This record gives sequence, structure tokens and C-alpha cells, in this order.
Amino acid sequence: MNFRRGIRRDEPEINFVPLIDVLLVVLIFLMVTTTYSKFTELQVDLPSATGEAATERPSEIDIGISANGRYRILGEDGARLVAGEELAAELRRVAAQREDPILVVHADAGAKHQDVIAVLAAAREAGVVKVTFAAQAEAGAAASMRRAR
Repeated sequence: MNFRRGIRRDEPEINFVPLIDVLLVVLIFLMVTTTYSKFTELQVDLPSATGEAATERPSEIDIGISANGRYRILGEDGARLVAGEELAAELRRVAAQREDPILVVHADAGAKHQDVIAVLAAAREAGVVKVTFAAQAEAGAAASMRRAR
């Protein structure tokens, strides 16, 4: 005998709404109670060296870039202002006077990136492969550098 013939069996159902509510409360609790440690603080003892500052740098070619896009090349015959078109030729001429030249770029903070890229392209055309950029030292360090020279 089957007494349950007319009774339909319902499928079991899991209600996720209370589960989501509980997980959100747990998430908020974890976010509030978590402590964030600072990894940016790092104690570093840098090595120090003493020595005389180099007074003569015969292989360096100094080039200055002004905020308005003018170039100044410091060669053996003094400083010379050059236009963008003759920059590569002037760099080639100055580099030919030096053995294994190093180009030091002194760019104004307001100079355009394109002017700096033009100097790098002119250096490549002139065959100068060593390029470095000058940066202004901090106020205290700059004063001590001036005294050392």
C-alpha cells in the first residue's frame, strides 16, 4: 500500500540571501580590524666615501636645454648656442675633439620632452654613445658641492 501517493515531494532549496548577509558582515569586520603595516619604511645605512672632486673632465660634453627650446653646447672653444637643425653637426664637431666622449644633458625643468629627445637623437647621429643626465642636488648638498669645487 502506498499511502503517500497524493503527496508531492518538494525539491530542497538553499536560500543564499542570509548567507550573503553573513559574509558581508564578516568582510566588514575583517576590513575594520585589519592593521596595515608600512613597508615603505626601510632603514638603510649608505656607505660613505671621501675623496677629492674631479676638477678636470676632458671627455665630457655639456649641453644645456632651456625652457624655450634653445641648446647650449660647451666645447673647448667656449659655450655656443645652436639651433635644432645644426645640433647633430655641432655635437659631431665637438665629439671629434675628445676621446670617448660622454654627453651630459642639463635640461631645464620646464624644457619639453621633445627637446631632450632631439638631443638624444643628435647624439646618436654624432656617434656619442655615452649619455648621462645632470640633476640638481638638494640645497645643503649643492652648497657643499660648490665649496668643494
